[in-house]
Amino acid sequence: MEILKVIKIGGNLINNSTSLETFIKHFARIEGPKILVHGGGSLATKMAEKMKIDVKIVGGRRVTDEQTLDVITMVYAGKINKKLVATLQSNGCNAIGFCGADGNAIVSEKRPVKQIDYGFVGDVVKVNTALLGLLIKHHVTPVFSAVTHDGNGELLNTNADTVAAELAIAFAKNFQTELYYCFEKKGVLLDVTDEHSVVENINQKKYDAFVENNVIADGMLPKLNNCFYAVHQKVQKVCIGNTDMLYNEHAKFTKIQAT
Repeated sequence: MEILKVIKIGGNLINNSTSLETFIKHFARIEGPKILVHGGGSLATKMAEKMKIDVKIVGGRRVTDEQTLDVITMVYAGKINKKLVATLQSNGCNAIGFCGADGNAIVSEKRPVKQIDYGFVGDVVKVNTALLGLLIKHHVTPVFSAVTHDGNGELLNTNADTVAAELAIAFAKNFQTELYYCFEKKGVLLDVTDEHSVVENINQKKYDAFVENNVIADGMLPKLNNCFYAVHQKVQKVCIGNTDMLYNEHAKFTKIQAT
């Protein structure tokens, strides 16, 4: 079965022009089917602050009111997405930018209010693999922002890690899917002040112990929750680390294991 790589990059990498340029060059050279998913949280936060819009993060996830949704749509689906697509084209990688509404690519439902009202935040319910598969078959690389829609005209802010996981899961029926979360660290660290304290393998039991002992907290929690969700849904390989893990065979990174 053919391998499909789903690679997610975060805001800190996007904000570093030198690191981003290096990543794009290497990503463009990856052979075979691939999908790029990007966040952009830090840039959206800066834009919101310039516009004097309050930023509220709960459990590593952004609370999204109408004004925040406007900022996110402009930054994620607009500026960042189109810049990435243009840069990929300049590196010989034919790419097309998506938010969930484009081609009905990703449908979500607004997250129900429980203990917290996250506002216009979406949870993915359907991925249009028929459309995306056709593009991939013709060697076009989809580039996804973290904006989806509900099918009734409403755009929804959706965690980029979740978008990446749902894409990898949806394509696991037709491909051997691999999911890579790229950020500024080498992987999950036992000590956030020590870049060399990479935990190279994490299973569910070890993860639960880390959470209980506050080794893992804040923004890393939703990322790892998505990792375990993906491995339990037949995604063949799930890894977290910096971009070195994509092209350096000696790189250290964290691999997620179901058991």
